[in-house]
Amino acid sequence: MSLFSKILSKLGIGEAQADTPAAAAPATGATDTGAPAGSPAPAGDATPISQVDVTAKLDALAAQKGERLNWKTSIVDLLKLLDLDSSLAARQELAKELNCPADKLGDSAQMNMWLHKAVLQKLADNGGKVPADLL
Repeated sequence: MSLFSKILSKLGIGEAQADTPAAAAPATGATDTGAPAGSPAPAGDATPISQVDVTAKLDALAAQKGERLNWKTSIVDLLKLLDLDSSLAARQELAKELNCPADKLGDSAQMNMWLHKAVLQKLADNGGKVPADLL
């Protein structure tokens, strides 16, 4: 499992979509007669359910931790908050996974800043609700 997949899993992003068709089928199947009509309804129901409030989840995790972690600006703190490996090697692996530009990989500070923004953007792209000011 890739590091970014672990991040998604820790935040519960993508898990809600698996439950949606079963939950939506009884509510929407009563009025239409064919399978094509049933297809749009689960997709429409998936959008609100798949939206995971990333800020709320991370703030709740931060409240439970004994140390102060500034996940809103630090990729290291974000990974620590999720109980994931935050070592330089792990961050470099994640940066490569997310296609970090080669010029940033050589400078850990630049890579970290790029990586933090990229992770939050990818969370938003995958169904996470992330405030615009963090993107």
